[in-house]
Amino acid sequence: MRSMRFHGRHDDRIQQCQAPGCDEPGQFRAPGPRAPGFDGPGEWLWFCLDHVREFNARYNFFTGMSAEEIVAAQHPAAGWANSSTTRAFRADAGVGGAPRWADFADPLDAIGARAADIRQRAQGNVHAARFTRDEQAALATMDLSADIDRAGLRRRYSELVRRYHPDRNGGDRRHEDRLTRVVEAYQLLRKSTALA
Repeated sequence: MRSMRFHGRHDDRIQQCQAPGCDEPGQFRAPGPRAPGFDGPGEWLWFCLDHVREFNARYNFFTGMSAEEIVAAQHPAAGWANSSTTRAFRADAGVGGAPRWADFADPLDAIGARAADIRQRAQGNVHAARFTRDEQAALATMDLSADIDRAGLRRRYSELVRRYHPDRNGGDRRHEDRLTRVVEAYQLLRKSTALA
């Protein structure tokens, strides 16, 4: 016994066939005047089985295209021309300046950093996303915001060195550890590509 089920039939459609003069229910969709794209799903035409077969028999995908556009659409690599801008094929996989997995020893730390990056972007703080986890820690050590530039970094470094250097504190070495951390943070940040 042959099944009466046809591929593409939408039994839940309560719509009349859009072919002129047809009273059958329109249960099969066909490409409409506006194709689907980034701005929405497009429009569909709805036909009964006989009229969708007619539509398919005369449908021409290349209608309205120039000869060059037709050749380009038929090329085996059609659709891959903009793969460098497609998220999955970009070097950063579309995550922008987010922390990289290679920056972390523990995968849970990487997930936490990624979540923090998403929160910062949602709050409008896109500057922090540019820096790696270590660079963000260095910014915190120097008490700097993520929108700092190279000149601001140098000013802050000079200020902190003057504050914590033993020569400025009458030979007091209690701040030597803090000075060491500041110097290490500055050395890391001055090489950062995230600074303008």
